[in-house]
Amino acid sequence: MHLIDPKGHTRRAFLQRSSALAMAGTAMPFALNLSAMSETAAQTATDYKALVCVFLFGGNDYANTVITYDDDSYGKYSTIRVPQASGGVAIAKDAALAATLLSPTVPLPNGRQYALHPAMTELANLFNSTGPTGGKVAVQLNVGPLVVPLSRALYNNSNKKLYPQPPKLFSHNDQQSTWQSSSPEGSTVGWGGNVGDLVLNQNSNSLFTCMSVSGNAVFLSGDSALQYQVSTGGAVRINSVSPASNASLYSSTTVKSAMQLLTQQARTHKLENEYTRVTKRAVEAEGAVTTAIQSDFTAGTFPTTGLGRQLAMVARLIRGRGSLGAKRQVFFVSMGGFDLHDNLIANQPGLMKQLSDAMAAFHRQMVADGVSDNVTAFTASDFGRTLQSNGDGSDHGWGGHHFMVGGAVKGKAIYGYPQVVSTNNTSTLEGYEGHVGQGRLIPTTSVDQYAATLAKWFGVSDADLPGILPNLKNFGATTSLVVNGVTYNYPKDVGFMMPA
Repeated sequence: MHLIDPKGHTRRAFLQRSSALAMAGTAMPFALNLSAMSETAAQTATDYKALVCVFLFGGNDYANTVITYDDDSYGKYSTIRVPQASGGVAIAKDAALAATLLSPTVPLPNGRQYALHPAMTELANLFNSTGPTGGKVAVQLNVGPLVVPLSRALYNNSNKKLYPQPPKLFSHNDQQSTWQSSSPEGSTVGWGGNVGDLVLNQNSNSLFTCMSVSGNAVFLSGDSALQYQVSTGGAVRINSVSPASNASLYSSTTVKSAMQLLTQQARTHKLENEYTRVTKRAVEAEGAVTTAIQSDFTAGTFPTTGLGRQLAMVARLIRGRGSLGAKRQVFFVSMGGFDLHDNLIANQPGLMKQLSDAMAAFHRQMVADGVSDNVTAFTASDFGRTLQSNGDGSDHGWGGHHFMVGGAVKGKAIYGYPQVVSTNNTSTLEGYEGHVGQGRLIPTTSVDQYAATLAKWFGVSDADLPGILPNLKNFGATTSLVVNGVTYNYPKDVGFMMPA
């Protein structure tokens, strides 16, 4: 089963952007594509917007990240996960958990309450705070890949054409790719990159539209947009041109002059000529990024963790947006270590603290820089995990809970459907239809809906959304599913963002 129509998708992208990008054909090698991208595209946007994807590699454990807190649902959670005092992984309902209890502006129905992991005090405080800069965090419950809405009965239905499932569920590499691109491992185009495709002409230098501080990610690869990778220290140099091990050589006027001469010389061989042009572009891009990020932050503004340093670089790039000629940008950062089949209680707190501290610090910096309303950060992960513990951790799951942070987020709110699996007994209806065994939640919000909500705020039109998110056509105002007497709706826009 295909989750995307490659023919229709790439044709749409080519027809809409080929003239603006001065492309030489529908299919071009990486180097030729990079060389051909327009640097003089017209700037039509008068404001600035950025999306920042924070990917949690390994599959974050949803149940110990956003914890059911009201007595009824906490009792079910604690029964299934088993309290730590009895050798399980359920987080104790004590003062530490009470400190991260979320207080949404509109209380959830039936008295349902949630708290964040006790290590996530920064995000919890940002969620609960009031005032013009507070309450800019929202939680999206139970989001994950879907082709069509599913219950457990539909999941088990033999008619997979009528009730298709995302391919290769519970596989790390495939679900990482599916989250980022709507297709399993091997996909070459992501929805972040396709969003970038649509805004390339907003930036005077299109090369800086999609930027990763975490290596290569299919999320940022578009039909035309390419991801420009930087490190937490800045632009990545070409070793043959600027070897980091020999700064004196790089600073040599003679070497710089020689390289400038080399990149200016025309070649008779087409590939040599293109290689020279790409090298020239890379050297110029490095210089542009280095200039753009000269403004750094006061020590302590960002935590000195991996994610903290990545988000600090994103913040510096956003500060330098004028120098980079950027009006619209999509960023990618990440954390690893979430595949906690074992040692969940020992290892997850450090990960949760790093995530919480870094995202809160990033938002505070956006507020300080006056662009918080223009920048939205959001989390994603391979999948959620099983609610039922395997003893010391949890296994691969499906749906999970995620965070959205930014001035344009309709914060201090919890979106989606509060759902607590009360039993894994297939003979009992309560909670049964909402999962596919061991508390692997069937998503009640699809990645396509989640992404569409972000993309619409970014400025993507309703007409362009289906080309970016191929399964979105299966969701809409009239899409609903009744599970155990509860009606779940699947709108294209989940509603957690302000209007574009």
